[in-house]
Amino acid sequence: MAQTPTTFEVDGTAICTKRMSAGMEVQQLADKAGITASYLRKLERGSRTRMKPATYVRLRAALRANKTELLAPPTDPPERK
Repeated sequence: MAQTPTTFEVDGTAICTKRMSAGMEVQQLADKAGITASYLRKLERGSRTRMKPATYVRLRAALRANKTELLAPPTDPPERK
């Protein structure tokens, strides 16, 4: 059984795009997701990239996003020599 990660790495641009598509201001989404507007702005700008699972679930629910559309794209692991 897959274990829930301790944090989720999110894509700030995807969060911002989804928020704007939903017609919400930063404060509206922050209130709906139970986070501060300051934290949301940091996520959207990319100065914060990780979220705890419960917070991520609330943000997803507020944006009606699926499980992966707000996540940062996976990075390729460095090649082994």
